Amino acid sequence: MASSPQSPQPQAPAQDALEISRQSRILAALSKKVIDLDELRMLAAQGVPDGAGVRSTVWKLLLCYLPNDRALWEQELAKKRSQYEAFKDEFLSNTVGGNTAIRGPEGHSGGNAEHVQNGSLDRSEIAQDEHPLSLGKTKEWNQFVEYSEMIEQVDRDVKRTHPDMHFFCGDSSFAKSNQESLKNILIIFAKLNAGIRYVQGMNEILAPLFFVFRNDPDYKNANFAEADSFFCFVELLSGLRDNFCQKLDNSAVGIQGTLSKLMQLLRKYDGELQHHLEIRTEVSLHVLLPRFHISCC
Repeated sequence: MASSPQSPQPQAPAQDALEISRQSRILAALSKKVIDLDELRMLAAQGVPDGAGVRSTVWKLLLCYLPNDRALWEQELAKKRSQYEAFKDEFLSNTVGGNTAIRGPEGHSGGNAEHVQNGSLDRSEIAQDEHPLSLGKTKEWNQFVEYSEMIEQVDRDVKRTHPDMHFFCGDSSFAKSNQESLKNILIIFAKLNAGIRYVQGMNEILAPLFFVFRNDPDYKNANFAEADSFFCFVELLSGLRDNFCQKLDNSAVGIQGTLSKLMQLLRKYDGELQHHLEIRTEVSLHVLLPRFHISCC
C-alpha cells in the first residue's frame, strides 16, 4: 500500500546554506568600522555562531563593554582591564585561603583595617564590646561576620557551578583556576555593590560569560577573560538587580512582579503549561522565590 502523502521536509543543504548566510551577515556586521548595534542585535537574536571568537565579540558589544567604533577597542580594553586589576589589588590583595581583609561598604578600609591580617581581626585590637563572646554588637564585628558568611556562600556556590563540566569542576589546575576567577568576580561585585552584595544564582549568570570569554581563540582575550567577564556581568546584572534585592520583593520591579509578568506571558502563549503548573500540580512560580535570596540588601 502506498504511504499517504507527506509535506516535504526542509533539505539539510538548504538549512546549511541559510546558516552560512546568517553567519556571513554577522561577520560582515562585525567587520564594519563603526558597528550598527541594532543590526547586530537583530542578527544575534537568532543565535550567534560559536567559531572564531564571534560569540565573545558579539556579547561584549551588545553588553556595551566594547564601543561600536572598532578603532577604540584596544584603548577601551586596556583601560577596563587595568581598572579590574586595580579592583583586585584593592579588594583581594590580602586574600589568603578565600578570606579577604575587612573593608568598608564601598571597599575603603575601616578604622581597624591596618590591624587586619589575612581576613582576621588582630585580637589585641578587638574592643571589649567587639569580642565575639560579648553581648554587644558593633558595626566592625557585624561587618566581619557578614562578610565571612558571604565568602563561604560564594565558595559553596562556585564549587556547585555546572558540576557536569570539567571546565568548572574537578581537581585539575585549569578547573580550580576557573573557579578562582568566578570567586574573584563575585567577591569584587559584592564589595562594590554593598546594597545587594552576593545573592545565590549570580554564579549561574556569570558562568556562561566566563566560559565563552575564556574559550576565545584569541589567547590575549582568553587571558583577560576574568576582567572582561566582570564588566559584562555588571552590565548584565544592571537590568536584573531589582530581582536580587529582597526589600523590593513585593514591589512591581521586584521578583514578585517579575514572576507575575512571567505567569501572564505563560498564560498568554502556553495556557496548557500554565494550567498544568497552577491547577494540576498546584505549583506556583512564586514558590521559587526563596531560591533567589541568601541575603537581604
